[in-house]
Amino acid sequence: MAKIRFIEHAGEEHEVEAQAGGSVMLAALTNGVPGIDADCGGACSCATCHVYVQEDWLDKVGDISPTEEAMLSLSTDRQDNSRLSCQIEITDELDGLVVTTPEFQF
Repeated sequence: MAKIRFIEHAGEEHEVEAQAGGSVMLAALTNGVPGIDADCGGACSCATCHVYVQEDWLDKVGDISPTEEAMLSLSTDRQDNSRLSCQIEITDELDGLVVTTPEFQF
């Protein structure tokens, strides 16, 4: 079980527990975290689960696939630490992960 802290753009925080093997997106949806729309249901085809990964966690969340890169390239809010939460698989190593949602999802 991993604890993940979601920080909304305005600063409100939500800490959730998530099972290993699921995605950060699924953990957000299951726990009603605002700011994660996940319109495509985790198929990496919409970018409405965009998050900013806290810098010290970037090495632990895995590499960006070409498909994820393409989806993120459509976002005007993209930053160096942008990821799609549907593409971050939860592992026990991610216990304590912190992500922030952008001001707008598209």
